[in-house]
Amino acid sequence: MKDLAFKKIDDFFCRYPLRKYEDHQIIIQAGDNPAYAFYLVSGNVRQYDISNSGNEVVVNVFKEGSFLPLTWIINQTPNIYFFDCMGPVEARLAPVGEVVDFIKSNNEVSFNIVSRLLSGSNGIQRRMAHLMASSGYIRVLFELTVECKRFCKKQKDGSLILAMSENELAKRSGLSRETVSHELNKLKKNGLVEIGRKDIIIKDFCKIEDELGTNL
Repeated sequence: MKDLAFKKIDDFFCRYPLRKYEDHQIIIQAGDNPAYAFYLVSGNVRQYDISNSGNEVVVNVFKEGSFLPLTWIINQTPNIYFFDCMGPVEARLAPVGEVVDFIKSNNEVSFNIVSRLLSGSNGIQRRMAHLMASSGYIRVLFELTVECKRFCKKQKDGSLILAMSENELAKRSGLSRETVSHELNKLKKNGLVEIGRKDIIIKDFCKIEDELGTNL
């Protein structure tokens, strides 16, 4: 059913124009209620809020095959977030009303969307639990495991490259950059990670998961 749903979604959006966006370009502003749904053909889009102190707080990252913003498309929930591109992005834009009609007329697609929303909700609940009850060290470990499962590229030596800077990891974990740097250095001293300017190399993902489980 999942493969059929994705094929139907792809076939539907292929009827609409392809747009190209640049790195860091904001495609949806907070307060906008877009007339079009964005279907990601390639690239990643970041959803974030701005805290009272002026810091960016990342809520979610959408990959190829996602369409957004779902809460506005389906429920007409006013959009309060910014959506910007993490590198070059290609997307197809379809009128929201036509997307809603498409979803209503395809049970496989509706089920797929419910599955996505539940998966996303579960991830947010886990993140909230760690934010409320965990140390900075655990929050960094948790974010590394989540991001690795979604975005890492495996190398020949078995290590994983996460294309993410310390600053971006701080935004996603809700911590200061200084705290993230301090906690990453602990992992580096234990031989679990290597830290570059724009990426983090996970030397042994299983040990990272074990470290998270041991310290919970």
